[in-house]
Amino acid sequence: MKRYSAIAACMMLVGFLSAGSVAARADPCRPGTGLGEAYCDADGDLVADLPSDPAKWRNPDTLVWAFAPIEDPAVYAQLFRPFTQHLSQCLDRQIVYYPVQSSAAEISAMRAGRLHFAGFSTGPTVEAVNKAGAVPFAGKGENGALRGYHLVAIVRADSPYQTLADLKGKRVAHVSAASNSGNLAPRALFPVEGLVPDTDYRPILSGAHDKSVMGVLSGDYDMAAVASDVLERLVERGAVERNALRILYQSPLFPTSSFAHAHDLDPALTKKLTACFFAFRFPPEMTAAFNGDEQFLPLRYDTAWQAVRDVVAAVGALPD
Repeated sequence: MKRYSAIAACMMLVGFLSAGSVAARADPCRPGTGLGEAYCDADGDLVADLPSDPAKWRNPDTLVWAFAPIEDPAVYAQLFRPFTQHLSQCLDRQIVYYPVQSSAAEISAMRAGRLHFAGFSTGPTVEAVNKAGAVPFAGKGENGALRGYHLVAIVRADSPYQTLADLKGKRVAHVSAASNSGNLAPRALFPVEGLVPDTDYRPILSGAHDKSVMGVLSGDYDMAAVASDVLERLVERGAVERNALRILYQSPLFPTSSFAHAHDLDPALTKKLTACFFAFRFPPEMTAAFNGDEQFLPLRYDTAWQAVRDVVAAVGALPD
């Protein structure tokens, strides 16, 4: 009798665990997305859903935001001042711009609830969605079209290098671990051109696109992988002479920075915030700084970031 009871209990336990496994596989909260366990994606759009409990919705009187630190954060604090003032008037609440020093810090701040919305660069957008519950809703553009950019491999104009394969064993700068054009895309695309990161060269992380560009000019790096739009801004700003550099490689087009809100903002606030974004028209200094972009345009992460997610998939999971 005891043996039967033990077997029966064991079978009941196996049945319970099996049912739990089936339930876990059928969990509608994360249907194969890369989202962290703290988030749910029942509608399958690859971004975190609004919490089902209204008590968890946030609607603070002061909103804090940041923009991707792809260049000196102080540059953007000044550049976005008219936009920050516009949001303050449009939302009738205090808006604080926080100059983050790294993409990792920006993502961490949103995950911890210290940032309510933010502009993320291309690669970190994926990590912000998966690890911080960011919900991308807008991008910069002009004439109704979202801005795109290329990964470009740059060398000094007077260097002897003519192809990527010539850079084997040389000093090559990447930007940061999560950067699309500054790390992920080179790892996915350079091998086809005969140059394999970590095999043919050891990537040197500069920390920022402008630092990579300046490092090539100063001779610290033989080549650097950077975003074409950042390079163009440096040229137009007069920080770099166009004929001082050569482009050895240019990738297909990628989407540029996304603007995302935290997934747990009150939906009424989110609706007003997005409306204020789309009502804003860039002043001349912003248009000049952002390659002719004139406004924010709506986007969907699941479609707009497909090419970026393909690159991430090609090189493996994003680093912690």
